[in-house]
Amino acid sequence: MWQLILVGILALLVGVALGFFIARKYMMSYLKKNPPINEQMLKMMMMQMGMKPSQKKINQMMQAMNKQMK
Repeated sequence: MWQLILVGILALLVGVALGFFIARKYMMSYLKKNPPINEQMLKMMMMQMGMKPSQKKINQMMQAMNKQMK
């Protein structure tokens, strides 16, 4: 009887660990393919804040955000 409970708990732990790593890998690949913000969004946000975005400034902000994500 106790062996059945032990196998059940072990299977549950393995399932949770496996699910976590599969979900993590999926989210990492999803975020790499679909970044949460791109240059066009950044340009629109800067314009809404009343700033005149130059391409140099946009590139600097994108590099900083990419560096922070890694």
